[in-house]
Amino acid sequence: MNTTWLVILAIVIVAIVFGLVVLVRRRRSESLRKHFGPEYKRTVDQYGNQRKAEAELAAREKRVRKLEIRSLAPEEQSRFAEAWKKTQARFVDEPSQAVGEADGLVKEIMQARGYPVGDFEHRAADMSVDHPNVVTNYRAARDIALRNRSGKATTEDLRQAMVHYRSLFEELLAEPTTPKEAVR
Repeated sequence: MNTTWLVILAIVIVAIVFGLVVLVRRRRSESLRKHFGPEYKRTVDQYGNQRKAEAELAAREKRVRKLEIRSLAPEEQSRFAEAWKKTQARFVDEPSQAVGEADGLVKEIMQARGYPVGDFEHRAADMSVDHPNVVTNYRAARDIALRNRSGKATTEDLRQAMVHYRSLFEELLAEPTTPKEAVR
C-alpha cells in the first residue's frame, strides 16, 4: 500500500471518529434536555456554556444516584399529609406563616425521603434529577418565601407560593413513579 492510500485511510478514520464523537454528544445533549426540561435551559443560562451546563447536570445525576432515596412508609405519608392540610388551613388566617411552614415541610419531607437538605441551591439541584418538572415550582416558591421574609410579598404572591409548594409536596409524598426512583 502506498503512502497516499495510507493518508487517505487515516483521514477517513479520523472523520469517522469525529462524526461518532459529534453524534454521541448530540444524543447526550438531547437526552439531558429531554430529562431535565426547563432546568436544562436554566442551567445552560446559568453557566453560559452548554458543555459546562451538561457536565453539571451529569454530575447531579451521578451524585443523586449515590443517595439512598426511599419511599415514605404509609404512616409517614399520613403524617405529612395531615401536616400539609394544617398548613393550608393556616394560610387563611396567617398566609405569611403558612408559606414559611410549607417551606419547612417540603424540606422535612425531602429529608425523610433521603435527599440532603443543605443549602437551597443544592436541594433544588438534587430535586431536579428525579423531579425535573416541579423543581421550577420549588424555585419560584422559594423566591416568594424569601421576598416574604423581607415583607415584599403580596397575599397573591403567597397564594402562588403555596400552589408551587403543593405541587412539589404532592410529588414527594407520592410513591415513586419512575423506574429509576422506584429501584432506590
